[in-house]
Amino acid sequence: MAVTRRDLLARLGLATAGALALGERARAAGRLHLGLVTYNVAKEWDLDTILRCCREAGLEGVEFRTTHAHGVERTLSPAERAEVRRKCRDAGLLQTSLGSVCEFHSPDPDVVRRNVDDCREWVLLAKDVGARAVKVRPNGLPKGVPEEQTLEQIGHALAECGAFARDHGVEIWVEVHGDQTRVPARMRRIMDVCSHPAVGLTWNSNDTDVVDGSVSRSFELLRPDVRCCHITDLRSSYPYRELFALLQQSGFAGFTLCEYPEPVPASSGAAWLRDYRERWERMLRA
Repeated sequence: MAVTRRDLLARLGLATAGALALGERARAAGRLHLGLVTYNVAKEWDLDTILRCCREAGLEGVEFRTTHAHGVERTLSPAERAEVRRKCRDAGLLQTSLGSVCEFHSPDPDVVRRNVDDCREWVLLAKDVGARAVKVRPNGLPKGVPEEQTLEQIGHALAECGAFARDHGVEIWVEVHGDQTRVPARMRRIMDVCSHPAVGLTWNSNDTDVVDGSVSRSFELLRPDVRCCHITDLRSSYPYRELFALLQQSGFAGFTLCEYPEPVPASSGAAWLRDYRERWERMLRA
């Protein structure tokens, strides 16, 4: 039986089933979907350029990372937020997430509180512009503090953010990030402490995922909470074919988002993204 556009949107847990024109190529490639993180490929592209390049290249979603030229920031007025939402809708592009830099590992309670409050503002922006989630991150373990104390602190802060997000129809996605916190076992502990249904993980394609050439152990540990995946250079040694196979076998129907580490000129953006998408499709079929 053919999968309809509404079916795809329902699988992604979206409320506005008619909002997107999902690409035929991505549907043909399987249940995974391809989008873009503006960090770092599109950090210098304005909003209209991002939407045009993604549309021309057949990408379906975007994560707008803060501080970039697109200007999707908490300072936007209500009218400007509505305009961002309209432009993305008209381009047929899902805002999968907003890429904040909120983090909750500091030993200073005031710093943690400021980050929780900042996250609330990002949630309200996500609601206004139509983004599904706000991406946050841990960013390491502070010296002189017991590891378990920090992991629990992060988990509790995430639970608070998740409760606020759920009330506004948004999720919190925690990037597997930070020199020490990106270790899958530590991320598992953070998520176990958090234990909130509106909080999930963004797989980040780190070298710490790989054990004996495989990501299967790390994937098994984190898969119950994975809501999104950041992917980088598909020509690297990272086992992307295995990751994509594991995602598909698990029934994951979300987004893999290109987070290539180098900026790309806007003039060649659509062509570059098209090449990336074609390589991604070949790897899915492998």
